Amino acid sequence: MIRILFFLIVVFALGLGFAWLADRPGDLELTFNGYRYEITLMVAAVAVTAVVAAVMIAWWLTKAIWNSPYTIARYFRVRRRDRGYQALSTGMIAAGAGDAAKARLMNKQAAKLIRSDQEPLINLLDAQTSLLEGDHDAARQKFEAMLDDPEMRMLGLRGLYMEAERLGDRAAARHYAGRAAEVAPQLVWASTATLEEKTERGDWDGALKLLDGQKSGRQIDRDVANRRRAVLLTAKAMSLMDTDPVAAKNAALEANRLQPDLVPAAATAAKALFRQNDIRKGAKILEASWKIEPHPEVGELYLHARPGDAAHDRLTRARKLEALKQNNPDSSMIVARAALDAREYREAREAAESAIRMQPREGAYLLLADIEEAESGDQGRVRQFLSKAVRAPRDPAWVADGFVSDRWAPVSPITGKLDAFEWRAPVERLTPLIEPYVDLEEDNQPALAAPAEADVEDTIVEPAETAATPVEAAVQPTAGPTDAAKVEPGRMETPTAPRPLREPRQRAAKASEPDAFMPTNPPDDPGVTPEDEVEPTPRRFRLF
Repeated sequence: MIRILFFLIVVFALGLGFAWLADRPGDLELTFNGYRYEITLMVAAVAVTAVVAAVMIAWWLTKAIWNSPYTIARYFRVRRRDRGYQALSTGMIAAGAGDAAKARLMNKQAAKLIRSDQEPLINLLDAQTSLLEGDHDAARQKFEAMLDDPEMRMLGLRGLYMEAERLGDRAAARHYAGRAAEVAPQLVWASTATLEEKTERGDWDGALKLLDGQKSGRQIDRDVANRRRAVLLTAKAMSLMDTDPVAAKNAALEANRLQPDLVPAAATAAKALFRQNDIRKGAKILEASWKIEPHPEVGELYLHARPGDAAHDRLTRARKLEALKQNNPDSSMIVARAALDAREYREAREAAESAIRMQPREGAYLLLADIEEAESGDQGRVRQFLSKAVRAPRDPAWVADGFVSDRWAPVSPITGKLDAFEWRAPVERLTPLIEPYVDLEEDNQPALAAPAEADVEDTIVEPAETAATPVEAAVQPTAGPTDAAKVEPGRMETPTAPRPLREPRQRAAKASEPDAFMPTNPPDDPGVTPEDEVEPTPRRFRLF
């Protein structure tokens, strides 16, 4: 743009000069070698301008001819470079799409057209292609070679980190992440891996310092940083609870201030306050946490805030928790347990049944069994509640990466991830187990073998002289390996496929049915409840 303006200014100046000369006519007289030349001023100006232009053109032509070899070489070099970058771009797209063959072809073309020391992306494409081809050893060698190049060092560390994560070598992965974090602390993946490594070693102060650096560098959001800081402070308070109660209390209180909904932070802060006889402040923290989300650990701490309280005093505190969070199964469960300890069986039963109506689960049925055994000792109803507990969904627990724990931890024991534990029902059994085990793949097991035995007894059957009835043949056991000597000579027995093993959960459900362990003559067994009773339908089977 500046060149265009300068050109326009020069043309405008020349135009003004020639116009000024045209308005002022004159003659120019020149004597040279005995001759006298007379020309007008305008012709002289045009001649001078033409001579200058001719000199400039001659100089440009001379320079172009002199530099023509370099110009031609540069043209072909630029053309070669453009083809190389086109091949490199196509290869990167192919590598991203998972086309290993095309990526390798484009990598070879790019390496021929562009030198790898001039374009580091060729090394990256080569390593990515090796990964797509499954040659991880070659890829690791290429990533290690990148460590010598300052421009490619971070890329090499990232590749080695990903390979170590793939192999499950967490120590090597965190080593590479630590090296990357020392050089470039702004890398989120490196700082996160280093943070997990410090938390696994229990270096809570170092982890908090690294987290502050991430927050100041705006690598993570403010809410995420506050959550992680609360988790780290809670873990620090739990580790200092026995050695430094004051520091543990300060860390737990700060964690509770940052994340009031973090149950371990509230529980740890309350424990620290209770140890310093600050019952009132600790109870307020637990009440605030209970209002946000009721948790059994919070309820137990609240009930046993004063160890010398009587059972009825704990029941009164449980009722207060229920008033803070009404129509909640955990509130009803805490009242039911406290009432059972106080021997208020009626209130305990009503609270447990209310919890079941809101959310049927294993713990509520087990609590009903305890109440029934403590109040009446009716073993029949106790077994009934126990069988329902087996079929009911499991109680919530601390779950992280499929690992179920009774206690909260700051990191996952499986992957080492920070703040991985969640309070939820384990995935092993989310719905009640009602249907019995049925092997649909067995062709040799008749459907009427199990239910037909009771009906056959009610059917009048004449004594059979020779052949067995179809029902008898169906319920007769199949000869196994131990019965091979009983098979008549000349008669071939069809071997039956072995029955597959039942799943552990199904075996446990079958073994927990009342009929599996009911005594021979239980006088106190009430049988099934009226809502579970089903009117039997009479059935008859034709034997011939």
